[in-house]
Amino acid sequence: MSGHSKWATTKHKKAIIDSKRAKNFAKLIKGIEVATRNGGADISGNPTLFDAIAKAKKNSVPADNIERAVKRGAGLETGGADYQTIMYEGYGPNGVALMIECLSDNRNRAASEVRVAVTRNGGNMADPGSVSYLFNRKGVIIVHKADGKVTEDTLLEHVLDAGAEEVNDLGDSFEVVTEPSDLVKVREALQGAGIDYESADTSFLPSMSIELDAEGATKVFHLIDAIEELDDVQNVYGNFDVSDEVMASL
Repeated sequence: MSGHSKWATTKHKKAIIDSKRAKNFAKLIKGIEVATRNGGADISGNPTLFDAIAKAKKNSVPADNIERAVKRGAGLETGGADYQTIMYEGYGPNGVALMIECLSDNRNRAASEVRVAVTRNGGNMADPGSVSYLFNRKGVIIVHKADGKVTEDTLLEHVLDAGAEEVNDLGDSFEVVTEPSDLVKVREALQGAGIDYESADTSFLPSMSIELDAEGATKVFHLIDAIEELDDVQNVYGNFDVSDEVMASL
């Protein structure tokens, strides 16, 4: 289960310093705009917006960009688009199942661009429902170990009573898994305990994973990179696992 999150957190660190930073900013800002439109601009009553803004701040998105995104979502500033959530399903190399989550104001463009990116990079599209049954919708909170200041025992002590299902060790950080409905409660328990967290999102976690060797992992990462380059794509989820040894070799 933790393979995808381990890869995603590694990618997150990389995105901070490489050329994808601007694209990452755009996706985070779009998430804020949609969260505001769906749940209102008051973060005390809109936990999805609270988490979207917290994630943007962690990724160094400027405060004025965040503020403008909230205003656009609330209809207080022009330029906002009518973004719709669209899910696509597909397969990558080695039979890896993929769930591709888009926020787009143009369904035809999104479908066309996703299909091209997938088929040109060793994957193929799948019919709706043929892949999604392999995933479960979960709340996922990533907590950095902070050089040993946060241990698994202290984490479990605070999150289990709040409704967390499990805690996985990802190396530099822990992954706290919850039901989507318990995400806010668990996040608030961490905040109450003074434990900092990297991100809190609803995510698709695989019910079973395919172990990849270095060659397979390289191909899958290349495919997901190509999909994530698309402006309409917010997240890509896969049912793969990569060992620490293979990760280190890459």
